[in-house]
Amino acid sequence: MAVPMAVMLAIGLWGVDRGGMWGDESVTFLVAQRTVPQIWRLLHDVDAVHGLYYLFMHVVLAVHPGEVVLRLPSVCAATVTAGLVAALGVRLAGPRVGLGAGLLYAITPMTGHYAQEGRSYALVAAGVAGATLLLLRAVEGATARAWWPYGAVLAPTCLLHELAVLVLCAHAVTLGLLRVPGRVWAGWGRAAGAVALLLLPLVWVSQGQDGQVAWLVTPGWDEVGRLVRHFSPGRAGVVFWGALLLLGAGLRERRTAAVALPLLVVPPGILLTVSQVRPLFHDRYVLYALAGAPLLVAAGAGRLAGALGHVGCVGRLRWSGRRVRVGDRQVRALLGVAGVLVLVAAFVHELPVHRRDRSAAHRPDNLAAVSALAVRQMRPGDPVLFVPSVGRLAALAYPKGFRQVRDIALRESAPGSGTLWGREATPGELRRRLAPVDRVWVVAEAYALAPGWSPSDPVERTKLAVLREQFTVREEHVRDGVVLRLHVRRRPADEPPADESAVDELSAGEPFVGELSAGRPVR
Repeated sequence: MAVPMAVMLAIGLWGVDRGGMWGDESVTFLVAQRTVPQIWRLLHDVDAVHGLYYLFMHVVLAVHPGEVVLRLPSVCAATVTAGLVAALGVRLAGPRVGLGAGLLYAITPMTGHYAQEGRSYALVAAGVAGATLLLLRAVEGATARAWWPYGAVLAPTCLLHELAVLVLCAHAVTLGLLRVPGRVWAGWGRAAGAVALLLLPLVWVSQGQDGQVAWLVTPGWDEVGRLVRHFSPGRAGVVFWGALLLLGAGLRERRTAAVALPLLVVPPGILLTVSQVRPLFHDRYVLYALAGAPLLVAAGAGRLAGALGHVGCVGRLRWSGRRVRVGDRQVRALLGVAGVLVLVAAFVHELPVHRRDRSAAHRPDNLAAVSALAVRQMRPGDPVLFVPSVGRLAALAYPKGFRQVRDIALRESAPGSGTLWGREATPGELRRRLAPVDRVWVVAEAYALAPGWSPSDPVERTKLAVLREQFTVREEHVRDGVVLRLHVRRRPADEPPADESAVDELSAGEPFVGELSAGRPVR
């Protein structure tokens, strides 16, 4: 266990300070620094599914509010998960398989990606791996008391992210494949029922906040193929196909397959199926299922090594013209060295992927870069308009770039309003605020400036309408998918484009407050 944990810790700490947060990380960073009553108020309207994680990070960031500290819990959780995967392999198939499974988990690019993300997914993966290990112990213990640790670990894991509850279905399949007696089913049923009962209030509240996942689309075979590659230590080439062949060989190890295969297949399979009716699938929501893949690959490698060792355990090799007798210990040592070399080669093969993950530009948004661009381009006192309002996260997470400018649409701050990025002025008030302005900077997501984008929020429609009717673009700067535009008021002699007719005044009222998910607003 120690070796995989040390490798995972090194990979997790490598480049953890990448110099910029992306959208979802910035939400964690900002919400966790609010007071507990402010966090509680927010959860009534948005992000209830992440409530326990925000409260946990509130304690963590109280030590030191910084980007590295933000990601350290995920690094530590991934490190623990690598050790737990190794422990599962040892219990199921022996020390060599355990060591191989732990190392495979550590070098998988998807593991390293979420080990450096200030979100809950690495913690959920650790909880699921721990609960799976406790499941095996409870099955072997065969006492009612043995199920309490299992439930005690799984309950907070599901509260960290409610989709972790799908692991109960995987564990049920495991018990069926292991053909456990009725008393084991009864113990597991009580523990699973308690977890489900505890989760019901969160499920009830989160159902009213389903707009957070409205950006998800129905997954197809492309998403399935992408998930398969992400669960592999290599996403292409000989590493991917070699891992796939070894995984197939690992299915022949009955006890290992009974635990690893349901964990690998059942949660993603259920989520993909449900998402055909109501899209809920994203690969990070089932990161915890990845633990099944290295267990099967390592079991397949162990089976292959056993076959080679059996064939060549006693033989003769010619060395410098002499015949040398080779025994069982020498063969095992040779196979062990070969296994280490294969793992090193697999990691080197995926090294470019690991390096890209350590770049802030590789994440969906680079809010630090947006703030730096604002510092260079904006003048003190300039009004700024965020399109859509989620773009305000750059100013909230990195206020230095926006400290001297005026957020012309903001009516109430994010903490004060109990929202993620503040409450904006009504459409009528926004028009009045923009009326005396001769120049305004627009910070916009690239999709928001596309001709076909039609937001449902009346405030966002008003922003676009006023910009089309009364302003023209003077200059534009693009950085990491975010557009920074300077708009200046049209002179009377200027003619608006032919296809841009005036937009009627939108009715005033409370503005819609969007919700962040995967760094993108609802649309």
